[in-house]
Parts: sequence; structure tokens; C-alpha cells
Amino acid sequence: MSGELAGKVAVVTGGASGIGRASCELFAAEGAKVVIADIDDAGEGLAREIGNAAVFIRCDVSSRDDMQAAVDLAISRFDGLHVMFNNAGISCGAYPDFLDDKLDDFDRVMRVNVLGPMLGTQFAARHMKDHGGGVVLQNASIAGVLAGHAMMTYRASKAALIQFSKSAAIDLARYGIRVNCLVPGHIRTQLSSFREKEAKSDVAARLDRAIDAVYLSNQPLKRRGEPEDCAQAALFLASDRARQITGIVMPVEAGVTAGDPVNHLQDIFDARAAVLAGND
Repeated sequence: MSGELAGKVAVVTGGASGIGRASCELFAAEGAKVVIADIDDAGEGLAREIGNAAVFIRCDVSSRDDMQAAVDLAISRFDGLHVMFNNAGISCGAYPDFLDDKLDDFDRVMRVNVLGPMLGTQFAARHMKDHGGGVVLQNASIAGVLAGHAMMTYRASKAALIQFSKSAAIDLARYGIRVNCLVPGHIRTQLSSFREKEAKSDVAARLDRAIDAVYLSNQPLKRRGEPEDCAQAALFLASDRARQITGIVMPVEAGVTAGDPVNHLQDIFDARAAVLAGND
């Protein structure tokens, strides 16, 4: 490790698992002190694994008091705050057709996925503006960029987060605060697994393979992303290597948002050839 975040203090929401956990581990390995903020008490075990460079706080990001407490802990425990990674997010509880969707989870999804990052950005920026600036990172999703079936509330929340992130970058630049947004896609996390609870190991493995095949079918790079891939992108944006970068939306999704990976032109030529050969 090169110590890219040496002397820095970071808060990572949703830091107990997935992308958040990988980011906490990488940030600490690169020299940062890390506050692991999560509703999952597994974050306490992660803090013990990392050692003196980390502390856990139970945090519901939709709670104003909890988010302020996470920022305050970073400042009181580690004497500063330089990086705020608003990583925590939730999906919808079910995936019905939109016309059948009762939108029961609308308030909770919006509070976690939009209000939480807004609170984290605001509270962190209030400290950063008087202490030399800093970095704020948001974690959105390809669902906020690409239209698609179902998950309407989730899609809307991530699109809102992207727009907020770009607007905050403009608003906070005067204080030397950079704001950037990650857009992960098909990363191998619990949120994207669609696993069956209590499924036997052989069934779970078959489900994973079947779901992997679907994911890989619509991305140009035929490799499932791992949480560490997003953590590396977050590290770059948090570091001084990205000191001239703000207001961007960075895809970490193997090219999903670049366009359709299916070679439709080849399909047309194949169809044309079949007709001309009389095989249609």
C-alpha cells in the first residue's frame, strides 16, 4: 500500500458489508482512520479486525441525529473529517409490476437513499468548509442512469442521488469540497444476489450461476464486479490524485451504461444472409 489516505479521516456509511466494508478495509490500509457507520452490528467486528484505525457507530442514515453523531464521532475520536462516503442504500422490498406496486416502501427507500446522503453531505461539509475542504462520495447505481422494468422507487431514488451529487459539487466547490458519485453495476453483493433464504448450498450455487449469466449478458466486459472494484474507485476519488475532479458520475459497471452489448448489426447480416440463402 502507498499510504494514499495517510493522515485522513473517513466516515463510511453502510460500512459493515459489501462495498462499504471493502472501502473501510482499503481506506484503513491506505492510512486513513475510519468511522464505520451502519445499522448492522457486524461493523463492530470489522472495527476490531482493522484495529485502532477504526471505530464503529450504529447509524440509521435516515436519522438526522444518527448522521450527525457519526460525523461528530469522526471529529472527536480522530480529530477531523476529510472523506465522507455516503455508501449506505437499500432496495425495494418486492419487485411487482408498476401497476400493482402499492409503493409501500417509497418513504423508507427515499429516506435512506436520498435523505441519508443529503444529511451526510451537509453535516460533513459544515465541518470541511472551515478545515481546508474535503471529499464527499455518493454511491448510486446503474438503476439511476438506465430506465428499466420494476424497482421504480429504487430507480427514482438513485437518479435523485446522482442529480443531488452534481448539484452539491457546484454548491460546495467554493469551500474546496469535491463531490463525486459512483455508479456501480452488477457488483457481487448481498443486495444484488437475489438469493433464496435458507436455500441448500447446491441450490444456492445454481442460483448464483443462473443470475451471473443474466448479469453478464448485458455487460461488455464478461466479469462480475466485486466490492473491491468500487472501493478502488472510491479510493481514487478520495485521494489527491483526483484533486481536480468534482461533479462526475463514475460508472463501475463493466460498460453496462455505455450501450447495448449485443451486436445487432451482425444479427441483421445473419438474418439477411438466411433470407438470401432461402433458409428463413
